[in-house]
Amino acid sequence: MVTNALRSLWAEPRAADAPDRMWRDWVLVGVVMVTALLEGVFRDDVAWRPFATIVAVGLAPVLFWRRTQPLACVVVGFGTAMALGLATLAGGPRSVGLPSLIYILVLVYALVRWGSGREIVIGLTVVLVAAVIGTVADYTGPSDFVGGFGILTAAAAGGAAFRYRAESWRRALDQVRSQERVGLARELHDMVAHHVSAIAVQAQAGRAMAGQRPEAGLEALAVIEGEASRTLAEMRAMVRVLREGAPAEYTPQPGVADLVSLARREPVPVVDVEVPGDLGELPLQVDAAVYRLAQEALTNALRHARNASRVEIRVGEGGGRLRLHVTDDGQIDPARASNHGFGLLGMTERVQLLGGTLRAGPTPGGGWTVDAELPTEVRR
Repeated sequence: MVTNALRSLWAEPRAADAPDRMWRDWVLVGVVMVTALLEGVFRDDVAWRPFATIVAVGLAPVLFWRRTQPLACVVVGFGTAMALGLATLAGGPRSVGLPSLIYILVLVYALVRWGSGREIVIGLTVVLVAAVIGTVADYTGPSDFVGGFGILTAAAAGGAAFRYRAESWRRALDQVRSQERVGLARELHDMVAHHVSAIAVQAQAGRAMAGQRPEAGLEALAVIEGEASRTLAEMRAMVRVLREGAPAEYTPQPGVADLVSLARREPVPVVDVEVPGDLGELPLQVDAAVYRLAQEALTNALRHARNASRVEIRVGEGGGRLRLHVTDDGQIDPARASNHGFGLLGMTERVQLLGGTLRAGPTPGGGWTVDAELPTEVRR
């Protein structure tokens, strides 16, 4: 079991989406450099003052690369600490280096948080060797020994905890995206079946009428051409967002016209649905997406809106965009305002895949609003 765990750790890739250098990094490095400089200037018990100060200040910029090059930063930081410990063992003064050098513990956290498994194993070995040398060179008692290794362990454990949390969140997001793609795959099947059925009917009608009215065959061919063009365009739009194949149970998908089925007068909250009667023909994937978005938003409102008396679902069209507006008049649940659950993530993923936008949040007068916009024309 231990061997398998080590092999798995050794093969672990680097954590995904390591952030680039941010303004906080500049602030951190600046604070560390100023602190080390002030400590080196004003403390009276600093051994090898100029050298120790230069080392503490000069190592600070290494923090800039702690995410992109975690192993190299650990080797530089703890290699320097190892050299200071060896200098003490070779007969130099005790406690060479400034206490502010403790900032190199950030490198341990970054190594475990962002490094690959191979980098983690090698880097922690370097850290352990440097810690042992430093402890032997400046040993003052068992309490310092336990405390020092405890701090190192805490830094590594913090990196591992945040790495596990981020990885769990990423996998959950991937699962949401996969579920959305399965839904889109069902809609692709329904869309193709709809258009191919229309093509087949027109072909049969043209064949039946060709003997009596030759022009009927030409009319049927024109309709078939139009249906085939729409089918290809919608298939391209749908396939463009599908990156994985997944088995699905193919069932008819509800659309905008089916939103009226969500309306109710009782129990409270009342659900009011308004759908314009002059909507043009929508791409099937957009038609189904609007229904699912409204359904999910309504479910969230019924679940989270406290003391709500009314939920409104409005659909409008204009400027080549279809707009969905869902709002309730309930009291805002603080947990709802601060928690972006997977339902909202799934809605956002679906809208973005179809080239639209989605906004959700509390309204100034109270309640919660979901606004979505989707294109009414298929992108080719």
